[in-house]
Amino acid sequence: MEPNHEEKRNASLNRALLILSCVLLSIGTCGGPLIMRLYFIHGGNRVWLSSWLETGGWPIIFVPIALAYYHRRTTEGPSTKLFLMKLPLFIASAVIGLITGLDDYLYAYGVARLPVSTSALIIAAQLAFTALFAFLLVKQKFTSYSTNAVVLLTIGAAVLGLNTSADRPKGESDKEYIAGFLMTVAAAALYGFVLPLVELTYKKAKQTITFALVLEIQLVMCLFATIFCTVGMLINNDFKVIPREARNFELGEGTYYVVLVLSAIVWQTFFLGAIGVIFCASSLLSGIVIAVLLPITEILAVIFYHEKFQAEKGVALALSLWGFVSYFYGEIKYSKQRENEKKKEKEIEIEKKDTPETADVSQLDP
Repeated sequence: MEPNHEEKRNASLNRALLILSCVLLSIGTCGGPLIMRLYFIHGGNRVWLSSWLETGGWPIIFVPIALAYYHRRTTEGPSTKLFLMKLPLFIASAVIGLITGLDDYLYAYGVARLPVSTSALIIAAQLAFTALFAFLLVKQKFTSYSTNAVVLLTIGAAVLGLNTSADRPKGESDKEYIAGFLMTVAAAALYGFVLPLVELTYKKAKQTITFALVLEIQLVMCLFATIFCTVGMLINNDFKVIPREARNFELGEGTYYVVLVLSAIVWQTFFLGAIGVIFCASSLLSGIVIAVLLPITEILAVIFYHEKFQAEKGVALALSLWGFVSYFYGEIKYSKQRENEKKKEKEIEIEKKDTPETADVSQLDP
């Protein structure tokens, strides 16, 4: 009875954590780009500051790490270690963090130049880059569904590039708009590289990957990404400009600092939600949640910021959703296929174990 009770308890905790992670991921996916764009629309123009805010809320991760520690302490006793990470994993996480810092800058630059509805569609192409780098790094196999998704998402991004002047913000040149477009594509490509790189790190780690350890990995990644962006802010003199920019902010000085703090918090909900969903379920489900939220983010941008939604965006959105559906349908089908293969393997093993006994009985017959 006790093992069954323990299994039910663990399943309930896992389900509760999954629901919470989905909520956090939803808040971060929709809220992060909108708050960042709010900063730029009303007078903010510090790209390095915006990129810093994407991971600058990393101390928040200490809260779930502390909770995980106290939970382990109740079961393992006072000898429990506060941190589980070993040096090789720390170094790997730090390197990925620096790459993430660069990706933060590329993304922030794109959001500064493009409407949210446009940048969100370009970021959708991230799935294509993720599939490519997953094939190269972790030897993930391509299926007809994933290939179809890559083609559709690439075409979707190309369609957006056909009419660059239609949704260009006022006072922005074609050169600035194109630079923002290319920077956002680069951000999608780089983050598409980061995700398989993290997966490769998990596989190569000579430690058991627990949720507490995943939180520590995320903490180190965000810390070093923030350090990278801090250096950029120092070189660009962003710290000196912040007080003046706050005074000139269209929504007021107090609102300026509220926007910065909210941005840092909301982006951390994205990271915590993503790793929570991956740990409790799979990266597939994490991708599905983000895909479902893509049109919601665009609709919110149109409602709150009165962004134009031209035919090109409609076509790109349709192609992106088609690509997502194709990719995830293929993944679900492949997962079921693997489950069936495992079941058959187990059945064959059971038959092999039973065969010798049957043979012995037959030899005893006169």
